Amino acid sequence: MCAHLGLKPQSVHKTGGFRVQGREREGAVRMLAEARALEAAGADLLLLECIPASLGRDITQGVQVPVIGIGAGPDTNGQILVLYDILDITAGRKPRFVRNFMTGAADCGAAVARYVEAVRTAGPIRPPEHCF
Repeated sequence: MCAHLGLKPQSVHKTGGFRVQGREREGAVRMLAEARALEAAGADLLLLECIPASLGRDITQGVQVPVIGIGAGPDTNGQILVLYDILDITAGRKPRFVRNFMTGAADCGAAVARYVEAVRTAGPIRPPEHCF
């Protein structure tokens, strides 16, 4: 089972819109406790979305299961980007953690290949300007 913490686009209207989650101490403490509870309940993987890099690090260090980040800083066990973000076709305001791989790419396949290469060669592909 994959558990999802932080920003959950399917429920943004319940959490105050598209905004960084866990910035306040109370929210960060609660999210770390939720991560541990989800792991204890059987989660095999945690996905952290749009949270401060320091909280991404704390959760990654605080659980035994792999932690994948999407806008959760460079210290998670892995990073992902949504295909719409890689191809720069996300509607509306683009999240800070998005890196546009279409720039300079001849087509969508080339953009995806550039993303794969960035992951393979750059290690964590979330430089500080992409973190919260």
